[in-house]
Amino acid sequence: MPGTYFSERLAAAISTTIAAQRGVRATIDELAGIAPRALTDATDVVIEKMPDFVESWGPMALTPTPFSPVVDGDVLPCAPWRALAAGAARDIDLLIGHTRDEFRLYTSRPGNEPTEARVAAAFDHLAPGTDGKELYRTTYPDTTPARRYELLNSDWLFRMPGLHLADATYTGGGPVWLYELGWSFNSEQGASHCLDFLLVFGTLAPDEVRAHRFAHPSAANEITRVSHRMRTDWVTFATTGDPGWPPYDSHTRSTRVYNAVPTTQPYPEERSRRIWSTYRFDTLDLPHTD
Repeated sequence: MPGTYFSERLAAAISTTIAAQRGVRATIDELAGIAPRALTDATDVVIEKMPDFVESWGPMALTPTPFSPVVDGDVLPCAPWRALAAGAARDIDLLIGHTRDEFRLYTSRPGNEPTEARVAAAFDHLAPGTDGKELYRTTYPDTTPARRYELLNSDWLFRMPGLHLADATYTGGGPVWLYELGWSFNSEQGASHCLDFLLVFGTLAPDEVRAHRFAHPSAANEITRVSHRMRTDWVTFATTGDPGWPPYDSHTRSTRVYNAVPTTQPYPEERSRRIWSTYRFDTLDLPHTD
């Protein structure tokens, strides 16, 4: 559950920059004349430069992608946290969740180790409040700056938006269930972004896990069981509207945690939850209006 929803102004600024790589304007007519591969190449160029746009585009420039849903007032009238808190999903069953180590998918790639400058920029633009860097240092005292950088990005982009979405749904009177995937098959990536979907859809085979150089000794034997448990719960939810554990509420914060042996417990990322407890996710816009 990414936490980025763009205003039309922000989306237009990003589209204009990508189109300019091909020497055209960001209009349907002009973009239609550009080969798809050329557009993706232009996007790749902009992605490499995105951190340079943080002052003009805001925190989204520090994310892995320049694309997100656009809050246009029509198809998407407002950001989902506002809509759900106002009761937009009061009659819709929602299953919301994230992996434990969401952002490690990006930091574990060769060459993606965060520099001191990147760590500083992340805490300047992503952390809540003026003392966000200190909050992460004192809340996670036994971690390195690189690990705190990973936690911050996991929280800002995935984990806390998902948790706040569950809170908003509960506030709006809607039924909601929350999960976290804590199981992983290797020490390098942990329970990283999209591993839950690989397990639910069964697209990660035991032989692939066994062949991974950093695989846990028991991972190949565990994956079939964890995958089956998650898939069964999701199919049950899709069929009945109830995945089989207590629904989420903002007091008990009941969460299904998928490890080798799944458990149901209070939300496991309590330390991060406290850091972000007063922050409000909303539509991202250009930082300056002049």
